[in-house]
Amino acid sequence: MEETERMRVVIAEDSVLLREGIVRLLEEQRCTVVAAVGDGDSLLKAVELHRPEVCVVDVRMPPTFTDEGLRAALVIREQYADVGVLVLSQYVEERYASELIGGNPGGVGYLLKDRVADVDQFIDGLRRVAGGGAALDPEVISQLLVRSRKGDPLAVLSPREQDVLRSMAEGKSNAGIAQALVVGEGAVEKHISNIFMKLQLAPTDGEHRRVLAVLKYLET
Repeated sequence: MEETERMRVVIAEDSVLLREGIVRLLEEQRCTVVAAVGDGDSLLKAVELHRPEVCVVDVRMPPTFTDEGLRAALVIREQYADVGVLVLSQYVEERYASELIGGNPGGVGYLLKDRVADVDQFIDGLRRVAGGGAALDPEVISQLLVRSRKGDPLAVLSPREQDVLRSMAEGKSNAGIAQALVVGEGAVEKHISNIFMKLQLAPTDGEHRRVLAVLKYLET
């Protein structure tokens, strides 16, 4: 979606203070919060009723405060493919992140709650997810990478290519990767082309190649 459009958002967060804080933040950023709820069942009802572009979902919500939000997010990803899901978590929970991301290469995000304090980063991630992209917290990437290295599925990539792929997983554009790694955009494009080739992601995979590469990066 275009950045000038007002995103329609559903928020699911059991903490009233945090929920109201996110509502105010999004409204200040020209988003329309169509519903703000405190549990998974209410989230699913709100999505069915309002069909937002994206949901912001806490992992742990009533009644057990374990994985209610995550389970509701998985239902949304299965039943409402056009609705993006951005999950917020207090900590990196690898099983939840892998379950959420696996099998569907777009319209998903997993950020730590601390990232909400960085308004620009949070809104940028939310817009990417609403537009069918991915927004993955750098800390989530790091921990999933440590686990994935047990099988070393990316041994075919050079260290620099792995750096580029890590930045891709964080949602950075080519220009953002170039800035972060202090290289030219041309060099970034060459690295990405090599990554696609080495991971056997054919040109026919289209624009999803970038996210498919990220998924391979996260596989165990």
